[in-house]
Amino acid sequence: MNPLAPLYRLADRLRYRHHADVGKRGEDLAHRYLRRTGLLIVARNWRPPQGGGEIDLVAVEKSVGGDILVFVEVKSRQTDKWNKPERDVDTDKILALRRAARDYVRRAKADPERVRFDVIGITGDRIEHFRDAFPPV
Repeated sequence: MNPLAPLYRLADRLRYRHHADVGKRGEDLAHRYLRRTGLLIVARNWRPPQGGGEIDLVAVEKSVGGDILVFVEVKSRQTDKWNKPERDVDTDKILALRRAARDYVRRAKADPERVRFDVIGITGDRIEHFRDAFPPV
């Protein structure tokens, strides 16, 4: 057994905790931002019971034609030195979000035609909101 193994495990735990804090803080900032812009947050960190993805925030936007269900993916970084946070929403992530959103729409008995996907990128304290980031289909 490696005598340094306990130190490695401790370092991994501390690193994960730090990363999780950045993500949690980003979701908190996004939540407050969306509420300030008039959206009603109806779910947070929603996972379909069968697994296969997580939706960071589910919101409802009031509009003239009826309510729009908004699924929001939040990506946060302390700095954009290497990559902008919103660039991490790749094809696999989009497929997982669509799958989870279909399940949410079915369970909520919502109109699948009144759905939108947004991405919020947070770098430090700067928030960028990308409405209609990708099509629902």
